Amino acid sequence: MNEQQKSLFFSSSSHFLPPQGVKLSYGTAGFRTDASLLSSTVYRVGILAALRSLKTQAVIGLMITASHNKISDNGVKIADPNGGMLTQHWEPFADALANAPSPQDLVQLINDFVKKEDIPFNGFRPAEVILGRDTRPSGDALLKAAKEGIASIVGAIATDMGILTTPQLHWMVRARNTGMQASEEDYFEQLSSSFRCLMDLIPSEKSNCSGSSDKLVVDGANGVGGGKLEVLQKQLKGLSIEIRNYGEDGGVLNEGVGADFVQKEKFVPNGFGSKDVGIRCASLDGDADRLVYFSVTPGSNSKIELVDGDKILSLFALFIREQLIILSEEEGAKNSRQAHLGVVQTAYANGASTNYLKKLGLEVNFTPTGVKYLHEKAAEFDIGIYFEANGHGTILFSEAFIGWLVARTKELSSRSKGSEAEKAALRLLAVSKLINQAAGDALSGLLLVEVILQHMGWSIHRWNELYHDLPSRQLKVKVADRTAVVTANAETVVVSPPGLQEAINAETAKHSQGRCFVRPSGTEDIVRVYAEASTQEAADSLASSVAKLVDQFLGCNS
Repeated sequence: MNEQQKSLFFSSSSHFLPPQGVKLSYGTAGFRTDASLLSSTVYRVGILAALRSLKTQAVIGLMITASHNKISDNGVKIADPNGGMLTQHWEPFADALANAPSPQDLVQLINDFVKKEDIPFNGFRPAEVILGRDTRPSGDALLKAAKEGIASIVGAIATDMGILTTPQLHWMVRARNTGMQASEEDYFEQLSSSFRCLMDLIPSEKSNCSGSSDKLVVDGANGVGGGKLEVLQKQLKGLSIEIRNYGEDGGVLNEGVGADFVQKEKFVPNGFGSKDVGIRCASLDGDADRLVYFSVTPGSNSKIELVDGDKILSLFALFIREQLIILSEEEGAKNSRQAHLGVVQTAYANGASTNYLKKLGLEVNFTPTGVKYLHEKAAEFDIGIYFEANGHGTILFSEAFIGWLVARTKELSSRSKGSEAEKAALRLLAVSKLINQAAGDALSGLLLVEVILQHMGWSIHRWNELYHDLPSRQLKVKVADRTAVVTANAETVVVSPPGLQEAINAETAKHSQGRCFVRPSGTEDIVRVYAEASTQEAADSLASSVAKLVDQFLGCNS
């Protein structure tokens, strides 16, 4: 790193001094806090993104959003070359960068990291970062800070893609780095064309089936997703969508609306009520990376039947399994392959969903909580499906499997055009294009749900009857030091402190279908307790008993 570059860092960073007494940590959501405190951090993440681009010699994404947080918050995160999250290897550097107290410390930190990582400042291509932001009022000023950070690296190119959903930016990064067209129009075209393909492949006996009403009402969380869905639906046929809470009707972002509110409160979002009984409803979150469905309970203005991420995963798994079975039964194939389908959940997945998936004969894997762990595990399969109950998830297809599927489709179209096996192969190819493989995407997920419901001839009520969730309860316990809790087996077993897991097992054994685990928070000194059992009373009792155990072993006064 030459003197000109160091001088540029000194001069630009002096305009973005970090706020006193604020320490930020880069997690799954990137950096996230009150927007008034973020200017310095976003500037430094601009530097981080440009350095990452130089290191990988690829396009990097920078998204300014706080997803389902309140409107006064904002955040910033990086999309790596594959469209996924920033590699965990760079997270400690991100933390150090955000919290460096002075320009001198910042420049020293960068200089040391550049040497350690052997980042080429004279590579054959300059740093290139594409930027997006959601609809928060603070986004414009933070975008300028990010551009300043990128511009502090000589020759770096910053391209503002405007107001986007978070998944759109992730998709664009992945597309750019795989040689595809990567504009917003290209995103909409890929989703709409693959949706049309799947609609055309619906069995004729199902195409006029009345099981799935063609009307869908969507809660846009007063965020970016509603407006984007409005644009997208103009390119769709066979699907009638009414969008509410799309941010232009005076509603406040994420206030009484959105997937996070609906999933946690099990309550109708603003603008929904008794008039919607019998209608299929869906809710996006603020930056459209989460999706849940719901129906308004008859006889109620506010209660709902929730169809969460676990049920979305089950629907996707059922459909993909069906196509794979059809393909495997096709006779006379020269190019047969037993596809490895895997489902990935966290311990927070309802036990009833896990039991249902296992009864289908599917391989169910568990990871620690966090999208980065789920995504990484799903990538190990030919087809990997992951979802969290909160509605965040996607489907990953391996390059090797897609290559095989393309070859198989060509073989089938020449040998047995119009066969059920050819249709199954075409459906799987269309799913691989419709679903956003870079990140969980409420818009692409919604279209896939809709076409599968039509394919099955199912109503939302039939879908919701796949299984019945076990009652559950979540509690938080304040502790003196969360790091005293060490877990194993995807956070389902406490290793330390000694004796706690045995005590949890004893309480769990008292309840029919009991299951309970505890895990430390990643950000504050609390331990989270999750319990489920055959009745709500039993789940509440189990959670309460285990919370008392946690307090005895680790509480602030223990």
